[in-house]
Amino acid sequence: MQLYNLEFSEEEIRTAVADGRLLSMEIEFSRACNFRCQYCYVEDRTGGPDELGRDEIKDVLRQARKLGAGKIIILGGEPSIYPHLREMIEFMSGLGFSMEMFSNGSGIDQNMAAFLARHRVRVALKLNSKDPKIQDQLAGREGAHQIMLQALKHLKSAGYPSQELFLAISTVICQPNLAELPAMWTWLREQNIEPYFEVITPQAHARENDWLLVDSSQLKQLFETLAEIDRRQFDRSWQPQPPLVGNRCMRHQVSCVVTATGEVMPCVGVTIPLGNIREQPLADILNGSQVIQDLKNFRQTIKGPCASCDQAEACYGCRGAAYQMTGDYLASDPTCWRNQNCSGC
Repeated sequence: MQLYNLEFSEEEIRTAVADGRLLSMEIEFSRACNFRCQYCYVEDRTGGPDELGRDEIKDVLRQARKLGAGKIIILGGEPSIYPHLREMIEFMSGLGFSMEMFSNGSGIDQNMAAFLARHRVRVALKLNSKDPKIQDQLAGREGAHQIMLQALKHLKSAGYPSQELFLAISTVICQPNLAELPAMWTWLREQNIEPYFEVITPQAHARENDWLLVDSSQLKQLFETLAEIDRRQFDRSWQPQPPLVGNRCMRHQVSCVVTATGEVMPCVGVTIPLGNIREQPLADILNGSQVIQDLKNFRQTIKGPCASCDQAEACYGCRGAAYQMTGDYLASDPTCWRNQNCSGC
């Protein structure tokens, strides 16, 4: 069974945990962004002089490679407008990394799409609605929908999606788009584009916009509807469970996040700084972190209903949601419908 971004098997994850290795790393080159998404996890989206320089970024990438990471996930800010993106992709390619980039598409013109294709960069294009008004509202920018459609057109012209050129659409599940998501899921499957639908983590800007949030009963209904579509129409079978539709998040077993200012965190939702790469080597930060050890040993450390759930062998819910909503990264996931009757999880 494949887990975590559809690439790592259970055996690969177990081996990496036992050996203290990474399989992947998420990194922000910059937090500068030209969109103002209503649900964004980044508090300050302007970038700044304290962000990592190119040499610092390259150094931590080398460290990740030595720790066993074979994949880098590029976050933001908006990576496609980062002025040194091509240099970084060429550098990572030279180290033998596979790469995945989450992007709003604003910097993906015809030339950039061709460049990404040459380097086999997996692209997750952020599109939350096929309705221009809803998309622009969620992105906080007029014309965002058209920008994304143009990026999608350029990516398709460059050969995406194909067996070698992975293309996904990254979509947050929220009240404004909830009704259209089954049709959108089907539309993407029919184009061989991977739908990457996820529950919003209630942090940063999402906390300021609670009108976006979907309750657990609505999530349950949506996940079960999408599972049925996949089973009936696309011969795919999976267990409905948050936070990712059709997938399971086990990232804390094999990955970490390095922010644009060098902070190392378990993920973008568990916003606990473990250390800074400007002060310590990445290996020392990860190996010395009790938070990382707790998350790797989740079968012994997770609390509440998540500990006794029948899916507990290979699921620990969304640790980001648990941390943001309860202050405890080991609490049961409050967004999971299996925990609806849990008080103070």
